[in-house]
This record gives sequence, structure tokens and C-alpha cells, in this order.
Amino acid sequence: MALHKRDQFTSSEQQLAVIAKALGHPARIAILQLLAQRQSCVCGELVTELPIAQSTVSQHLKELKAAGLVQGEVDGPRVCYCIDRAGWARARHLLSGLLADLPEPAAACAC
Repeated sequence: MALHKRDQFTSSEQQLAVIAKALGHPARIAILQLLAQRQSCVCGELVTELPIAQSTVSQHLKELKAAGLVQGEVDGPRVCYCIDRAGWARARHLLSGLLADLPEPAAACAC
């Protein structure tokens, strides 16, 4: 049975791609910055602080949660979100290893 092309990449490469995709939208960066500023979970206040609709905020939060960067807890009719510290530790580890073996350049790149 043939492998799917995605299966030919390591688990770390696949995880890093998911994280990079989640970080690839300015609204998600803004959401992460707002969550990082808080010491507790945020329940619904994100919509009042962002220039996007509730449904769009929810979609971005879904992507961030799927990437393991935020966590959400149901609080009655609302979902409260905060930074997933374990997910961020994993993301930092994967990002730091991305170009860890990059040698120092012999000379400045003239590209």
C-alpha cells in the first residue's frame, strides 16, 4: 500500500507545519497576544477587542486550539480560552530545532 505524501514527513515536521499554519494569520497573532496579556482565561471579551466578527473569532480560535496553542473550557453557554502552556512549550521546542543545524555563513549572503 502506498503512503500518502504527508506520511513521508516526520511527526515533528507535520506538527511544526500545523503550528506554522496557525501562526500564519494576523488575527490569530492578535488573539494570541491578547490571551498572553491575561493571567486568566478570556470568555467572550475577544470579540470586543478585535475588528472581526464573532464567527470569525471562533474560527480562528478553533485553528489555534487544533494546533495546541490555546485551550478552551466550557463555562455555561460560553467557551473560555487561554494559552496552552504545554502546547507553547512544544511549539518553542519544534521551532528552535527547525534550523538548529544551520551552519554559520562563511560570508554574508549577496542574494
